[in-house]
Amino acid sequence: MVAIWYYFQKLHVKKCDKTEFLPQNCKRIVVLGAPRVGKTSILRRYLRDGFVEEYNPTSEDFLRKLFRIRGETYQIDILDASKERDFPAKRRLSILTGDIFLLVFSVDDRSSFEEVCALRTEILAAKSKLPKPCLPDQRALVPLVVCANKVDLHESERKVSPTEFFQEFGNDCEYFETSAKDSTNLEKVFETLAKRGGLPAETGPSQHRKVSLRSYQAMRTSRAHWKGNQEPGRDDPCGALYPLARRPSFSTDLRHVIGPHATGKPNKALEKCQIQ
Repeated sequence: MVAIWYYFQKLHVKKCDKTEFLPQNCKRIVVLGAPRVGKTSILRRYLRDGFVEEYNPTSEDFLRKLFRIRGETYQIDILDASKERDFPAKRRLSILTGDIFLLVFSVDDRSSFEEVCALRTEILAAKSKLPKPCLPDQRALVPLVVCANKVDLHESERKVSPTEFFQEFGNDCEYFETSAKDSTNLEKVFETLAKRGGLPAETGPSQHRKVSLRSYQAMRTSRAHWKGNQEPGRDDPCGALYPLARRPSFSTDLRHVIGPHATGKPNKALEKCQIQ
């Protein structure tokens, strides 16, 4: 058994604006939920890659998509952290670095719903440890969307009702009943993720042209030349999947969380989070 220790310093930030150490127009979507609830299938729909019937467990998947919208560039990183449920400190770091959260449970699996309830509590608790927001209600600053997936199943297979969800969550987050198999409500999910995360609506999968990475890079470098080009579709919103994306190292994520404003005193105890 190997124990890896992460030391989370207490954070002291003079102001709530994070733009000094975050890339401009860059957001990270963290996807959480129990195995076999359809997280990967939903993300495939988001990337417009279709639906795959077979189940392949995801250990961890980090995706990146680049957008060019109304003359601005955007980067969306998607962390599908399916097995971080077994590593509390690793999961906590993913939560702390997340900007937008997509929680998924299956309507035919009550335990997956209970796990989403626990995850929502964990997200709010973790985010409350960060520097205090400008607004008094911390939860209002946590963009959180919940999918009750697999509504294509027969009603007799259903184990969780919408009433139970609202009794547990109230109006703290957006809720959608979805089917990754037939795309039920997925477009609304993607639109809501963009809206709650402060992203343009054109980041939705049906709202932009899908182009190759080479075309996207050429578009950026040649935009001055194309400015006077009247070719139809040249200025349409477009997006490209970045195939070489890798999740940043844990030390990079820690620096992302702590930020340049953090000040730590050498004789001050640090909080330890153990991964086993």
